[in-house]
Amino acid sequence: MKESVRIFRFIIVGTLNALITALVIWVLMSGIGCNYLWSNIAGYVAALINNFCWSKYWIFSSRSGKFEREIPLFLVAFGCAYGLQFLSLLLMVEIGDMNEYLAQFLGMFVYGAVNFTMNRRLTFRKKEK
Repeated sequence: MKESVRIFRFIIVGTLNALITALVIWVLMSGIGCNYLWSNIAGYVAALINNFCWSKYWIFSSRSGKFEREIPLFLVAFGCAYGLQFLSLLLMVEIGDMNEYLAQFLGMFVYGAVNFTMNRRLTFRKKEK
């Protein structure tokens, strides 16, 4: 598969994940009055399962069935991407005095870039022949 197709698929799935994340965050913050940090955690966890399935079978076409290898690596990639996103969220809101909703939105781009890179190069890496 061409890398441009893979990136396009990642953008589609990333958009779906962003909608899931944003919906959960919005419902928790606006509907229930949850703290923006707890809402952020819940939103990203909600999109995590969706992201793994689409990443494995459609974006990176990993049909090898090596779940015992891929799931831990996917979780490491998620942890790194989420950690950097969470740090950027804290910096934007607490130091930059940015609107919490805008910071949540911008943080999604940090997450997406780190997540794609790590899953492409680590989790679903094709073995060289």
